[in-house]
Amino acid sequence: MLHPPHQSLQVAAAVPPQRGPVREDGAGPWHTEAVCRRDEAGLFFAPSKEPTAARLSREEAAKRVCARCPVMVECREHALLMPEPYGVWGGLTAAERRVVLARRRRREVELKKAASAA
Repeated sequence: MLHPPHQSLQVAAAVPPQRGPVREDGAGPWHTEAVCRRDEAGLFFAPSKEPTAARLSREEAAKRVCARCPVMVECREHALLMPEPYGVWGGLTAAERRVVLARRRRREVELKKAASAA
């Protein structure tokens, strides 16, 4: 069974293959192309009681890996759609993903209001 990129068995359960998003180019599940599959999962997920400076440094290192990944956008969308509550996915931390989701929700509300007013 395939696991999403940079996800260890200790962090979360495996995502069944039918839930794995398929790349737009039809090349198969995006996570098979993820650069982070070759990296240590600890880079993408915080150890318990990690000091702030260490967390920031680790997250920046994880984001550098994401920046060179050919499926970064697919990974990010997966994390936003699931939503993944922990770790760095698609170059975004959990806190950054919460901000993106909140903005998307506000935008949807605004679009619905505009559509109903028209």
